[in-house]
Amino acid sequence: MSTKNKSSHEEEKAVDLKEQSGETDQPENEQSNTDELSKNLNEQKDKYIRLMAEFENFRKRTNQEKIDILQMAGKDVIKSLLPVLDDWERAEKAITDSTDPHQIIEGNKLIFTKLRSILESKGLKQMDYINQPFDVDTQEAISQVNAGEDMKGKVVDELEKGYFLNDKILRFAKVIVGS
Repeated sequence: MSTKNKSSHEEEKAVDLKEQSGETDQPENEQSNTDELSKNLNEQKDKYIRLMAEFENFRKRTNQEKIDILQMAGKDVIKSLLPVLDDWERAEKAITDSTDPHQIIEGNKLIFTKLRSILESKGLKQMDYINQPFDVDTQEAISQVNAGEDMKGKVVDELEKGYFLNDKILRFAKVIVGS
């Protein structure tokens, strides 16, 4: 064999011996890869923990905002009704001082009109179904009465008015239907 072949053959044997004995450069590479993967894993865990904490804070904050909104939801309506309450208190004092029943009746009508207009401005609409066909979607039949052939299946009387709030049923009308 030539010297060139001998030396390459010896190098191959040396590499084979190193591989068999575990003396390769791979453990250093594996160690650096393991360190890199471990570092990457720790970074991802940290990101995950921070993201979960941020989400938990968001959830708590939105729940508190919902509670605040629900507690203050009626504030505008109550605030707009305070003048009506003041009017009723003044009317109560006037009733004890007044002897004219027409003034008392007129005052009550004015207060009632004011109350109705405030509620209508907040989206309240009154249902009016007398002499109209009975509608199971908006009315609750309390009883039936014999009201003649022309009123059969129609609303004869309302025991309780029904109301819409912003075009959604707030309360069903309780009605008496002709049969």
